[in-house]
Amino acid sequence: MQVISAEEIRRHVSYGDMVEALRKGFASGIVAPLRHHHGVERAGHPEATLLLMPAWSDFSDAAAGDGFIGLKVLTVFPDNPAAGRPSIQGSYFLISGETGAPVAIIDGVELTVRRTSCASALAADYLARKDADTMVMVGAGALAGHLVRAHAAVRPIRRVSVWNRTREKAAELAAELGREGFEAQMCGDLAAAVGEADIVSCATMSDRPLVEGAWLKPGAHLDLVGAFKPELRESDDEAMRRGSVFVDTREGALSEAGDIVQAVRSGALSEDRIRADLFDLVAGRSRGRESEEEITVFKSVGAALEDLAGAMLIHERVAG
Repeated sequence: MQVISAEEIRRHVSYGDMVEALRKGFASGIVAPLRHHHGVERAGHPEATLLLMPAWSDFSDAAAGDGFIGLKVLTVFPDNPAAGRPSIQGSYFLISGETGAPVAIIDGVELTVRRTSCASALAADYLARKDADTMVMVGAGALAGHLVRAHAAVRPIRRVSVWNRTREKAAELAAELGREGFEAQMCGDLAAAVGEADIVSCATMSDRPLVEGAWLKPGAHLDLVGAFKPELRESDDEAMRRGSVFVDTREGALSEAGDIVQAVRSGALSEDRIRADLFDLVAGRSRGRESEEEITVFKSVGAALEDLAGAMLIHERVAG
């Protein structure tokens, strides 16, 4: 059994590779039940989260060959960063669909940030304007840099503004992106930066809206990655009213995505106004963006399908 580290993933798998693996995954017969989501109460600390995400190849199709089974075990401990530890930790177990034997244990954090950011980039490939070159990154945590790089794999992103509640972290990420060739800066006035951006990406643990729909310019694309629980939220009702709404999976978004759940509850969004999910976009059942002036909104909560598609790519590239 192979153990695949975060460094090996970074060395062998590009963002563009991962985007295409996810595109293929959403077109395949991977079976992925809704993830198991458990709150873990800890005395004197914020509630932690245990996520269990299984998926497997569609073995009813003889053409699928032996295929794979996969399981991600992930924890989210929100107070870890204050102690200098990552908030998200975990591992991915890749299993042979022919023998049931373990094939690889893959660094779960690197897999997660890669597949999550590249799912947003896959959506942006259908939803963002082709000439989108200005991006605002809301949040400066573990996902933020990956989201910028992944979007830059599908759109000509040149200028990036980084906003974070802790200004020092925003400045650090902006400096890191600057060393990679982006025109990056820390953002002080979020409303003004959003008003000029072609793509606005959010990856936070916020429980209140950070981006207001009124700020979005015609033609903007809003990418909402945080708020993976119903009580969390990164955008307001107006963003849902103004935008054409897309999700990664309908089942996950309607049960877990705070931005979607709360907007439906308030009446700002109805289920039939969710135009498409990634299955629809990849299959061509939805054309995605329909005009240069249209505002598009994409909300993801993550899907086990993405983990298995990403794990298979990683195993192929590292083992091959």
